[in-house]
Amino acid sequence: MKKTILYILIPIVFILIGWFANTAYHLPKDSNPIAQIKPTPLLKYTIENLSNTDFKASRIEIGEILSESDKFTSYKYSMKFNLGFSENVKSVSGMINIPKGNGPFPVIVMFRGFVDQKIYTTGIGTKPSAKVFAENGFITVAPDFLGYADSDKEASDIFESRFQTYITAAVTLKSVSDPAFTQTTAGKWDGKNIFIWGHSNGGQIALTTLEIMGTNYPTVLWAPVGRPFPASILYYIDEADDGGKLIIGKLSEFNETYDTEKYSLTNYLDKIKAPIQINQGTRDMAVPYWWSDQLVAKLKKDAIDITYKKYPGADHNLVPSWNTAVENSLLFFNSHKE
Repeated sequence: MKKTILYILIPIVFILIGWFANTAYHLPKDSNPIAQIKPTPLLKYTIENLSNTDFKASRIEIGEILSESDKFTSYKYSMKFNLGFSENVKSVSGMINIPKGNGPFPVIVMFRGFVDQKIYTTGIGTKPSAKVFAENGFITVAPDFLGYADSDKEASDIFESRFQTYITAAVTLKSVSDPAFTQTTAGKWDGKNIFIWGHSNGGQIALTTLEIMGTNYPTVLWAPVGRPFPASILYYIDEADDGGKLIIGKLSEFNETYDTEKYSLTNYLDKIKAPIQINQGTRDMAVPYWWSDQLVAKLKKDAIDITYKKYPGADHNLVPSWNTAVENSLLFFNSHKE
């Protein structure tokens, strides 16, 4: 009798185990009970979860003078803030340009593209455009990001370090919109106009931050990396010293635990509320022009106010059409002043 019951129960147990395993495999990674056995510290960085995080404004502290001209002064600044999830306070350095004269002036928050940490100094990647903007009556604020210049160390995990750039960007934007920023600039900020400029990976940071914050900050992008995650990373792996082995290994681990779709900016473009101008060179090898073609098509599909400027023969830095691109950027910013 006992053997008969055993013969009946054993197949049932195996059927149940198979059903559970199959069901768990097809569940989304963040609701998969097998995945939940593992720690998921990066789950808080999904675009949806960051959208629901209340980032607080911080005080931008003006430091040493970096350079001075007859039209504006460049300063180094620092900003302390927590990451939005704990009391883990971080400090980020950056460059702020303040035009001379009484103002009041609008502000442009600038996000640079990738620069090797070994050669990075404050202002690399934004300085040339920031100079033109400051000479034309715009305060510019460009964070260095964690791990660069005088900022605190970045996270040890390569993906967490990437995701934390969005927090730095969001806190910077919150901080320049705070009344304390008026005091920081000695009353020169006009108290209402905030714009964004981003180049290359800084364009990716700008787009993701616009999705997270849902704010109407008119934005200019130069050759933005507007590809899905993680394709946006894999395209550049051959530039790594190890040929991309570290990134591929880390990405494999990431994919086992998390749903990459929830970290991809291309899935949340409909959250963007700001008008955008995209500037793209047709000879850009770092961000092929068809990436921007596809991004613009998606933005238009989501009814985003988009202006697209293409420059025949221009490279990743919009050379030889740099002057035209920066002039178009100025025209865009001026046309959106309140």
